[in-house]
Amino acid sequence: MSGAFHQKGRGGQRAATPITALPRPIQDEVRRTAPPGKDREAMSRLGRAIELLDRDDPKGAAAEAEKAKALAPRSGAVREVLGLAMYGLGRWQEALTELKAYKRISGRTDQNHLIADSLRGLGRPKEAVPLAEEVLRVKGVPNEAKAEAVIVAASALADQGRFAEALAFLGRAKTRDDRSEGYTLRLWYVKGDILARAGRKQEAAEEFRRIMQHDPSAYDAAERLAEVS
Repeated sequence: MSGAFHQKGRGGQRAATPITALPRPIQDEVRRTAPPGKDREAMSRLGRAIELLDRDDPKGAAAEAEKAKALAPRSGAVREVLGLAMYGLGRWQEALTELKAYKRISGRTDQNHLIADSLRGLGRPKEAVPLAEEVLRVKGVPNEAKAEAVIVAASALADQGRFAEALAFLGRAKTRDDRSEGYTLRLWYVKGDILARAGRKQEAAEEFRRIMQHDPSAYDAAERLAEVS
């Protein structure tokens, strides 16, 4: 997660995250927004939702986050986690509602890429690009969130057949050939995909080869390279 939390490994279930494991600002926020005497339960539900998200159980996370929302509906952290769970389930409208609430409450733009991707999922790609533009203008947003926003916007433009604009937008995320973060590989992959869709197979092949030089097992780059070669 790019906001208050970070999504990591995937797997089964285990005991709920202790309340004390939540960042102090999140604990304080939940205490402010939950009814008297209900803050500990709200924090417990939120911690459990985060734990389940970390272990690739968005359905379980959504159930816990819904219970946390019933107790603290004005908590940005709760709305963010519920939005992430809904996004993981592909429930685009609910993800959009919750992540927009998170943005409104927190004033942060670091989940704009997921808001934009939810709009794509709802068949509204034209609305995705301004959200990416907003992220690129804001200072302090992590490079990964900016790269993901660029990826979603470029994909949204490509959805509309606007391949030249999509490729130009991807160029706004700076990468280095000698260094590859996870999001760098994703940028290269999306560029290769858009080039292939535009019929520019030789250039697409160059992107898929570049990915394989850094990680031969990344995505289905080998298969895509075979398709365009």
